[in-house]
Amino acid sequence: MIFGLGYTASRIAAAIRRHGWHIDATGRDGNIAFDDGAAVAKALAGATHVLSSVPPDRDAGVDPVLARYRKDIPATWRGYLSSTGVYGDAKGAWVDESSPTGTGRRTARSEADENWLKLDARAFRLPGIYGPERSIFERIAKGQAKRIDMPGQVFSRVHVDDIVAGVVACIESNAPPGAYNLADDLPASQNAVVEEACRLIGTEFPPLQSLEEADLSAMARGFYAENRRVANGKAKRVLGWAPKYPTYREGLASLRVRE
Repeated sequence: MIFGLGYTASRIAAAIRRHGWHIDATGRDGNIAFDDGAAVAKALAGATHVLSSVPPDRDAGVDPVLARYRKDIPATWRGYLSSTGVYGDAKGAWVDESSPTGTGRRTARSEADENWLKLDARAFRLPGIYGPERSIFERIAKGQAKRIDMPGQVFSRVHVDDIVAGVVACIESNAPPGAYNLADDLPASQNAVVEEACRLIGTEFPPLQSLEEADLSAMARGFYAENRRVANGKAKRVLGWAPKYPTYREGLASLRVRE
């Protein structure tokens, strides 16, 4: 049973189906409406594995899946697609699964992450996700790519296919409950990603701007307010996982080839 069959979860579902699994899901492409309590309860009753990709409600600050269906979720395999935003600002330092959470701007996400872990879930903490039809190439094409003059600012990211591989590896290995960072091996500045993408398609770099000149949305400004490097060693050790795209360079090159 998958709650929230969106960009990432739909790819996880496709991979699991190839292994012969039956999947019920809510979301745009799911077969069950989230508010259909009877249908959801029936699906949960027959589920061996439950995965949620539903973020906390921004207004209420609560996890809608746990708020409504917590008592119905079976005590089997539980998974949650969380965010490395739970670590907050580390001033460029490395964070791992033992690092403190709940100190950043995503307090609702941190609370949801904690509540899923209390249910013995596997919380997959994800940094910036990119992949087919959702990458810097699309922003360049729309004239929305920016280079911000913030020396020392880095982010971690992960290709969507590597998230899929990590979740599948966790299921197949029956890895223990707990948090798992699924991130690539090379935290890097957004400027480096923009510049590499521009090189791949042979276009000029966007101008270098200050944060004020860039006129970013409040959400985007919050993105730049945090600076951290996300370690993935636990996922490699426990899940036997390694990213197919260990850096943004391989990831962007693969997307360019698909075009």
